[in-house]
Amino acid sequence: RLTYEEAVEEAFGLFHWLLLAVCGWANASDAVEILCVSFLLPTARCDLLLSSSDMGLLTASIFLMMVGGYMWGYLADQRGRRKVLVVSLTVNGLFGGLASAAPWFWLFLLLRFISGIVGGSIPVIFSYFSEFMPRLRRGAMISALATFWMAGNILAALAWLVIPRTWARFSLGTLDFQSWRLFVVLCSVPSTSSAILFKLLMPESPKFLMEQALLPIKQMFSGSVKARSIVLLIIFYCIYYGLWMWFPELFARVESSGGSPCANVSVPSALNNQSCYPVKTAYMEGFIIAASNLPGNIFTILIMDSTGGKTLLACSLIVSSLSVFLIYVVQTKAQSLGLSCIFSGVSVIAWNALDVVGTELYPTQLSSALGFFTGVGRVAAIMGNVVFGKLVDSSCTVPILLVSALLLTGGLVALLLPQTRQTELT
Repeated sequence: RLTYEEAVEEAFGLFHWLLLAVCGWANASDAVEILCVSFLLPTARCDLLLSSSDMGLLTASIFLMMVGGYMWGYLADQRGRRKVLVVSLTVNGLFGGLASAAPWFWLFLLLRFISGIVGGSIPVIFSYFSEFMPRLRRGAMISALATFWMAGNILAALAWLVIPRTWARFSLGTLDFQSWRLFVVLCSVPSTSSAILFKLLMPESPKFLMEQALLPIKQMFSGSVKARSIVLLIIFYCIYYGLWMWFPELFARVESSGGSPCANVSVPSALNNQSCYPVKTAYMEGFIIAASNLPGNIFTILIMDSTGGKTLLACSLIVSSLSVFLIYVVQTKAQSLGLSCIFSGVSVIAWNALDVVGTELYPTQLSSALGFFTGVGRVAAIMGNVVFGKLVDSSCTVPILLVSALLLTGGLVALLLPQTRQTELT
């Protein structure tokens, strides 16, 4: 009679690559949902009459997936991974799409809020995926799954194919359905289609079917796992990826007068004096930054199993901290773009490493653990986006330097984690 680990080691083939494609598309949908807001801000801000504080609230709303992440993780332990993924991805796509028809800011914010708070199933995807993977291939395959975030990032960055186009504008009753609204609809497609793929093609997790047990969340902070839980808590809080959300807006401001993002943050508050027509170069720069994920993703896949997630996590966070600090220091637009690309390419290594480490530090039946820590990271993202929105019109010095300091702290604390390279799932 074979144990679970022995059974999954027996074969690796076409099914595992299909699983990677389906789970990867779902992971990409998370990136699209989060990043689409940042690309529509330069245009939607005058259509919905948004202040910088409003934009901070809007970018923060999507990170309410923190509640969904924990809730769906808990339900996945009880009801099954596949069922939870189908429901959460469906709701996420549905309300994300409905937001496109919202004529007022408060309604748009509410629908994005619901999409975020009911969505957030990404921790379940990684738990589900890892439970099918042979031990010796797990690190590389989870890293490959994490690279689909880059695919979603690039997909969202294709906003420049939709938002600047005048043909993508029509009247829907009394609503002026502009091109950025069409972009919101398109961004809901990955979540909805992922739900359909899971429903039609994917089986339930074998690990869940064998065990169907629940470990209380309080056990994360007791016994032998207490120390690693505290370390992960700090790391997830320090990894502020909300900075991505502000890149298009900062580059739009840079385009108006040149220089560095922090040298040109003062924008007139009279929104009626601004043109709603988007700045094309801001979208192109966003696409370039998204594409710069590729080297980091390839690097992670190639060396994850030999180096281990702990080392990659610590080193990439420290280098990311330096790149963010230099974004504040540089004086030209080209330098800002170059450092933003470096930050993009290096920080993705940290996320990929964290996805691997997070699935190996805890028993697989505790998928709510990864959801809990992801929630902590998104609490930090909410706080960061609100603060950034409050400060960006006066000075971006404080938020930029704070992000740099947090990333450095996370990198140093990551050195305290245990090495989990090629460990068995328990």
